[in-house]
Amino acid sequence: MTERTAETTGPRLGGIFDYAPAPESRSIVDIKSSYGLFIGGEFVDSVDGKPFKTISPATEEVLAEVTEAGPRDVDRAVSAARAAYTADWARMRAADRSKYLFRIARIIQERSRELAVLESLDNGKPIRESRDVDIPLVAAHFFYYAGWADKLPYAGFGPNPRPLGVAGQVIPWNFPLLMLAWKIAPALACGNTVVLKPAETTPLTALAFAEICQQADLPPGVVNIVTGAGDTGRALVEHPDVDKVAFTGSTEVGRLIARSVAGSDKKVTLELGGKAANIIFDDAAIDQAVEGIVNGIFFNQGHVCCAGSRLLVQESVYDEVLSSLKRRLGTLRVGDPLDKNTDIGAINSAEQLDRIKKLSEIGEEEGAERWSPPCELPDRGFWFAPTIFTGVSQAHRIAREEIFGPVLSVLTFRTPDEAVEKANNTPYGLSAGVWTEKGSRILSIAQRLRAGVVWANTFNKFDPSSPFGGYKESGYGREGGRHGLEAYLDV
Repeated sequence: MTERTAETTGPRLGGIFDYAPAPESRSIVDIKSSYGLFIGGEFVDSVDGKPFKTISPATEEVLAEVTEAGPRDVDRAVSAARAAYTADWARMRAADRSKYLFRIARIIQERSRELAVLESLDNGKPIRESRDVDIPLVAAHFFYYAGWADKLPYAGFGPNPRPLGVAGQVIPWNFPLLMLAWKIAPALACGNTVVLKPAETTPLTALAFAEICQQADLPPGVVNIVTGAGDTGRALVEHPDVDKVAFTGSTEVGRLIARSVAGSDKKVTLELGGKAANIIFDDAAIDQAVEGIVNGIFFNQGHVCCAGSRLLVQESVYDEVLSSLKRRLGTLRVGDPLDKNTDIGAINSAEQLDRIKKLSEIGEEEGAERWSPPCELPDRGFWFAPTIFTGVSQAHRIAREEIFGPVLSVLTFRTPDEAVEKANNTPYGLSAGVWTEKGSRILSIAQRLRAGVVWANTFNKFDPSSPFGGYKESGYGREGGRHGLEAYLDV
């Protein structure tokens, strides 16, 4: 695999022609040299924290210096949230809370280009994804829950549902602003106040959201944002004045959170890891299915908890699917996240890249056959070529463990029963996909799959009105839709 500079635009499209570079301008984003904590409606200095740097995973350049909140900082944020809950937010007319959410949603739309560029800079995902998927969904979630704020008595949770109080929320680095919206929008709609901790590698869009809260004249203390790493999150989760904990992230950390709140009266939702099966039957539309496979595992560099990282193909169409898939991967462009032609951006961190490399090497050592398309990678930053493993058995670690990268394990099956058995042979249960022309087969297979979300002839499609969540080690509780309100109500 040869190297190239970050300015080079990528491999040829089907060996026919090259795209010219089409970079999105960074000038629309004004990144400050340093950021404090957002507590009580304003940015403040830390009391007992320390600074750390956030970098661009595509270039390794330092973007800003951010504050790691200490326990006393977290206590200040929780106190500010409690004061706002008691004084203003919980007592406010639901219709007025709705107006604030609508205002936030409109500001997000107005600043969508800026937010998309900032997300791609800090996270490494392609600008096409942050611009066309993430930011529109962020606004959509705030619009959706703004509509629910004054209709809670009709949501099916009793005639007088009440808010819980202060919500402590910890979000991951793969969809920073979208995960923020999933957490904050329903919490505010239900009358709760929030202390949110973004991932330490992607804090910038959360801090930009703090500015949006100021721009929307949200009452001070309703939303508080404390940046930092694991110790900051632990202080927030374990704080005695937090009534609700919401976490999205790894199963390992989810277990620790479940243990820490056990025996308390805190309400908890956990959205954890996944190892989704994407099942291709012999009557599926192959070209359409291949696009679904690519979207299922290579979208956002595979940094997706519900990624279709296990491909189950019926034996009779295995050769056709694999050849079509390899041909399609040869057209994917890896490179500058701000280039509008880029399909696969940078891996979020050196730590995550090391994990992807390690598990891929283990896959080869265990006997699976590794394949990647000819792909020139930039010489700076964190990069990994899209990778397929064939000859994979259910015993292989790459078929059992969440890699969280652009790595696909391909297995085969003969009968629908075998497909279901293999799909369910995982400790996770977050999502799955079924590709077939028969509606009866879709319904039959979906009913037997132990997964919180099952897509039919598509993959990775989201809507704010649709609930999302998993079974087994993929966590518990639901986010999104009417079901997402229950997690923030005392019912």
